[in-house]
Amino acid sequence: MASAVVLLSVANLREKDIAAMPQVQEMLAGGEIVEMTPSFPALTCPVQANMTTGTLPRDHGVVANGFYWREQGQVEMWTAGNDCILQPQIWDVLRERTKARSAIWFPLHSKYAQADYICTPAPIHNPDGSESLWCYTKPAEMYGQLRDQFGHFPLQHYWGPLAGIPSTQWIVDSAVWAARQFRPEFFYIYIPHLDYAAQRTGPDTPQTQQAVQELDAQLGRLAQGFHDAYGKDIFWILAGEYAITPVRHVTYPNRILREAGLLRVQPTDDGELLDLAASQAWTLVDHQCGHVFVRDAKPERIRRVVELFRGQEGIAEVLTGEDLARYGLDHPRSGEVVLVSTPDSWQAYYWWLDDAQAPRFARTVDIHRKPGYDPVELFLDPATRSIPLDARLVRGSHGAPAVSPEQRTVLLVSQPGLLPDRTIRDVDVFNLVLRQFGLSVEP
Repeated sequence: MASAVVLLSVANLREKDIAAMPQVQEMLAGGEIVEMTPSFPALTCPVQANMTTGTLPRDHGVVANGFYWREQGQVEMWTAGNDCILQPQIWDVLRERTKARSAIWFPLHSKYAQADYICTPAPIHNPDGSESLWCYTKPAEMYGQLRDQFGHFPLQHYWGPLAGIPSTQWIVDSAVWAARQFRPEFFYIYIPHLDYAAQRTGPDTPQTQQAVQELDAQLGRLAQGFHDAYGKDIFWILAGEYAITPVRHVTYPNRILREAGLLRVQPTDDGELLDLAASQAWTLVDHQCGHVFVRDAKPERIRRVVELFRGQEGIAEVLTGEDLARYGLDHPRSGEVVLVSTPDSWQAYYWWLDDAQAPRFARTVDIHRKPGYDPVELFLDPATRSIPLDARLVRGSHGAPAVSPEQRTVLLVSQPGLLPDRTIRDVDVFNLVLRQFGLSVEP
């Protein structure tokens, strides 16, 4: 058995990128590569839950990057708590059935997980509305040690208009430090760097190629640091979470619902706010997937919503009822209707019909107050020093079902003879890891 099993979860890693990554090629020399198909919705949180539980959203409950808690009438984007995942994860199985220790570094939903060592962003929200840089770590004192060694985690480079390689460099530095300090037998690391340029400029631009080269250099440093900590006997797994495709079109589901009289807003001094209680239907949008929540789940309202979106430009499928089961989305947390974008389109959360009525937070980086994912936060208007309200700026997206090679990603391992001669699925990563510890769990 290897001295350590290291699972790297890299957003938007494609087979064509590997050819331009000599450090990664050296890390995985002698191993093998296979195409990987992400399950729908091909989004960060669901795919990470698929890989770490071996199940689909119908079982683990992560239906998007955010949730609508119906009983509380609240939207929660980018939930941090691990208890939103309803199935055992790799580290839970290892803790129960082996003596192997686990470290999880920056995956979503990792706060309060049962792994032995954890590091994930957790800025402190101050009473005056400001934020202080911080990370949730286990043990709790570890972030102070990491901060003293490497400075605060550069959250401003993790997302938003300044997103770039400094955040990945900090992730690598801190993971190497933890490997040397604790030598956990399983190490899971999430690296989002290839997300940024691909959404800003498209997946095949000079900017995205530069991002590939930057990431390769950082993964080379990670490999060297881990080999110094563990020796050469490491079993590496490198999994691309999803692939970003070029987009030329954007759909505004909440505007469509508003114009149909189904969505209501509340005028305030801060602009028009979405009125969830008064709306008959509204959409939590997430890249190329939209969950439409229909009040009281009334069949006639659901039918009206379905009819409203069928045939809309940019919408490939409108799912409801038994249709959700085809994609493993038949879970109570899913919307009554799910909108699936075409590969060249994505969905924006905007509900206002006049930019002058947009809520104040729309022009800021605010991942928690917006009821949906907003990639326009990657852009900054130099004239106003704020986020523009032009969703057409976005050039790449993901999330739709992977029906073409361009929508599939890649999985690599550092040993031969372990992967099938076919496309592997994201849910297969779970048992691929466990088999390295002599375990297997049937979903």
